[in-house]
Amino acid sequence: MKTYTFGRLALLILVVSLVAGGLAVRANENTPEEAPMEKAPATEETKAPDADSDAESAPEGPPVPTDPTGGEVRLGTRNGWDASLVIDNDGVGIWTVEVFPVFPQFGCPEIVGLDDKGQCHIMMGYSGRWKPYSIIRDGRWLGGLEHSDVDPRINGAELYTGGQNGNLYQIITYSNESMDSRRIAELPGREIHTIVSGDLDPRSAGKELIVFTRPGGVYRVSPNGEHGTFTTTLLADIPGRMRDAVVLPSGPGKTPGIACVSRTGHFQILTITPDGPRFSVVYEDAMGKGRLALRPSRPGQPTVVYTTHDDGRILRHERRPAGWTTETIFLGPLGPRGIAAGAFGEGPDVETVAIFGYSGRVQLLTRGDAGWTAETIFVDRDKGHWLASGELDGRNGTPEIVLSGYSGRIVLLSRPPGYGRRETADAADAEHAGTK
Repeated sequence: MKTYTFGRLALLILVVSLVAGGLAVRANENTPEEAPMEKAPATEETKAPDADSDAESAPEGPPVPTDPTGGEVRLGTRNGWDASLVIDNDGVGIWTVEVFPVFPQFGCPEIVGLDDKGQCHIMMGYSGRWKPYSIIRDGRWLGGLEHSDVDPRINGAELYTGGQNGNLYQIITYSNESMDSRRIAELPGREIHTIVSGDLDPRSAGKELIVFTRPGGVYRVSPNGEHGTFTTTLLADIPGRMRDAVVLPSGPGKTPGIACVSRTGHFQILTITPDGPRFSVVYEDAMGKGRLALRPSRPGQPTVVYTTHDDGRILRHERRPAGWTTETIFLGPLGPRGIAAGAFGEGPDVETVAIFGYSGRVQLLTRGDAGWTAETIFVDRDKGHWLASGELDGRNGTPEIVLSGYSGRIVLLSRPPGYGRRETADAADAEHAGTK
């Protein structure tokens, strides 16, 4: 066995310390602080639905708004559509959404949504911001919604809504942006699902509300009661539940028909005659029907209605002189719960339909020379329940699409500025020609 003096042992300890220190320095050269590890790219499984976007990452700058009351909150871009948030209702489902000119003193119409707690939310847009007005506290969901000048005792159009409790409300707005509401009808034991309006019953003077309920019933609510009240009349008991309805265009002097779809699987036309209501069946199948949309009317074009089946079928019904024709245009996800028709493509002659449902996907159906095609333009974070459309952004040449559902959000989908606006392209062409 070898022995070492104290001096030789100290020298050995010093050499070992120097070597260890050098190794530590080299190890530190590869730490994350000196050489950051590159993050793995997001995969389809790790992306949130709203992050599935074609937009580039936002450059560094001011904080991105997250509250739509303070500025535009963008949710992404997909297949030529921009998505932005209108309201996040803290997870409380918003079942019905429509676009109405609730405050006529402003040029842009408002977005109206009805939620699961019996509140009506009126969203006023201003330069990308959305200011919410909430009214009614009915306690249970609201579903039926209509905007029309039904009450001649009030100047301008009124908003009408009802829901699970069977209460029907009238909402009136004023020029100072205030509003009030009152209950105008009570239908105990009946849920109010669908409301339409117009001069629809020849036995009643002027306009009235036609209200569809569950258990199945059809009511007329007319503004002819004493002291500013309304009169409610049961017109018919019907099987099933009318989930959606729309008033069809009619000729002068003719009572308009009401196109309606039922959980029973029927697409019917309701006409109220001097002898009472009459239903004519256009289409029926052993599968519930959920929603319908009327194609915007154009001179020389026939009336077209699109309807949904609970099993994911989308049907197109066209009214011709010999009667209605029906064709299937899409076989999609189960549970479509929203449909909107409009000129959402490059030109007004392109037939397009938007659908939304339990898949959470908003899909745009486009009719071309080879038939119908479908593309996904937005994916919400939960199941969808309603779609509407309206003119909310004049920078493009198409109407906008508004959606709501189980996510508790209202989301606005719009084409980017310049889309479908031929005059901007002409101006660019002229400017380019002048440089030659």
